[in-house]
Amino acid sequence: MSADRIILRRPDDWHVHVRDGDMMKVVLPYTAAQFGRGIIMPNLKPPVATAADARAYRDRILAALPAGMSFTPLMTAYLTDGTDPHDLAQGFRDGVFTAAKLYPANATTNSAHGVTDIARIEPVLERMAEIGMPILIHGEVTDPAIDIFDREAVFLDRVLAPLLERHKTLRVVLEHCTTADSVAFVRAHAASGRIGATITAHHLLINRSDIFAGGIRPHLYCLPIAKREAHREALVEAATSGEGPFFLGTDTAPHALTAKESACGCAGCFTAATALELYAEAFDKAGAIDRLEAFASLNGPRFYGLPPSEERVALDRTPTKAPDLVLLPDGDGILPFRSGETLNWRFVGVV
Repeated sequence: MSADRIILRRPDDWHVHVRDGDMMKVVLPYTAAQFGRGIIMPNLKPPVATAADARAYRDRILAALPAGMSFTPLMTAYLTDGTDPHDLAQGFRDGVFTAAKLYPANATTNSAHGVTDIARIEPVLERMAEIGMPILIHGEVTDPAIDIFDREAVFLDRVLAPLLERHKTLRVVLEHCTTADSVAFVRAHAASGRIGATITAHHLLINRSDIFAGGIRPHLYCLPIAKREAHREALVEAATSGEGPFFLGTDTAPHALTAKESACGCAGCFTAATALELYAEAFDKAGAIDRLEAFASLNGPRFYGLPPSEERVALDRTPTKAPDLVLLPDGDGILPFRSGETLNWRFVGVV
């Protein structure tokens, strides 16, 4: 590895939205070009709630892969108040499900079917703990009395800490961490080996002020929303530490331009077009480019009990331009994160 080229085991994306239908055909190749595997988010309409739903969705993803591309979708179950623990466990045993996703109801995009009260799914949680099935948590409370910038920190105290106490063997991934509070929480429980945390590229690169730089920038609006600079710095420190509980999850979340730039815009940043370039930039700025492989390629597989990839990919320190607009078949488009800007790194591919 030289100062101008980095070679690492092919990474995996442990939190990715590839959508469905025509949009999936457009966005999936970006993820498949860089990542070997991906934890597929289940918040479709209707949600991917059963093993049969997941099988059908996995088939659609594989059918949408361009010829010659290699990518393994790892499916998740969308937990609802009515989730059947037997179907969930059977899907996990059959290798259909890798994990289950907990969306507090109405916490984010397409989460209206989410769990209204975690007490309603205690039998499901007990079964998951028993069989070693990880639960992936969107860690925010939805109480309207709680400020949007405080919802992650409150979730840790109100929901996650009691959950871990009630279920001593439950394996948990705190998704898309955005606060120093989450970093400290994960570290405090790291010795148990049963908690992990994904960190996005955009939360490593922006803080909440960036959303309002020169005006409202809807394409930087995501949930959980970006926080103060001190929180961004804590995320960078955690991601670049090399510590096992922290690993890559882009939470790339494509929305059509018209859905983002509207009176009530959708939450999500589309980072898949230049995901590894963005992570490389964050690690490079922190003087920790040598630790990118641990975060991107090793920590996630270790948590999930999977082997790391034997393939290698390369990135060069060469200026590259993020796409201006990704067109959709209906004439609409998706604006990538850092659209039209010059990035310092270029993804070369498998080497």
